[in-house]
Parts: sequence; C-alpha cells; structure tokens
Amino acid sequence: MAKKNQEPDEEILAIIHWCIEVETHLVKGGATREQAQEFIEEEIELLTDQYYDGLSAEEAAKEALK
Repeated sequence: MAKKNQEPDEEILAIIHWCIEVETHLVKGGATREQAQEFIEEEIELLTDQYYDGLSAEEAAKEALK
C-alpha cells in the first residue's frame, strides 16, 4: 500500500522554525553553525520542552551558552 504524502502539522512546523531561530542565536553567541546544529539534534527533547514552556528562541540559546 502506498503511503500518502503527509505534510507536517502546524505545531511541528512552529517548533522547527523556533529551532532555526535558536540556531541563529547560538551562532550569534559564538557557536559555529555545525556546533549549533549538533546541539539542536542532541538536545531536541530539552528544546521541545523549552518551546512548550514558553521560552523564546533567544532565551533557549542563552541557556545553552551558559
């Protein structure tokens, strides 16, 4: 049976865009783009929790850079 092409829902897209913002702030804070992306991949559960807790992308990046 063929799978339908499913688009991510709006909530998932919002988290993805938020993580892209976190990446931008991490790079502004001194991380390389590769380091920022690796951090996001390794800490996606933490970042998802921070997103749902209402942290801004900038606040999440500042927490990560401590």
